[in-house]
Amino acid sequence: MIILSKNKQTLQLDEFKFKCSIGKNGISSKKKEGDKKTPKGLFKLGNLYYRADRLTKPNTQLNVKKIKKNMGWCDDLNKPKFYNKLIKSSNKIKHEKLYRLDHKYDLFILIKYNYPKSMVPLGSCIFLHLTTNYRPTAGCIAIKKNDFLVLLKLVKTNTKIHIC
Repeated sequence: MIILSKNKQTLQLDEFKFKCSIGKNGISSKKKEGDKKTPKGLFKLGNLYYRADRLTKPNTQLNVKKIKKNMGWCDDLNKPKFYNKLIKSSNKIKHEKLYRLDHKYDLFILIKYNYPKSMVPLGSCIFLHLTTNYRPTAGCIAIKKNDFLVLLKLVKTNTKIHIC
């Protein structure tokens, strides 16, 4: 099963089409950290992460992890050992905070780009996450919460995403 990113505004899974937003600077096969581009290619999906204080555990076949206050995703170019990996928040390592005041990461799925053998500076923190307004992302793909919940019921552990 493949989720197809057909263009800058549409994700498709079987007959379901979801409006989405992508990176501010489009799609690229030459992704670099901070370029605001969504990586082009066929990628496996990782775990689903969710905020248990805001949502009940979603119905999905994906592996599910609760987001804790101290969780981050490393985007530090100077820390290759931790780059593009889930970490415990630290003032010594630059990272994307996963426990946020906004609702962007109340639900998100890791898109396994440059993962698990991450190479600096090819890009990190590439997620399928939530949006309320479809503004361009920093390189992720974003959809509305209701669409995300439908998508979660459809995906399987072997589902891939094709960004083209």
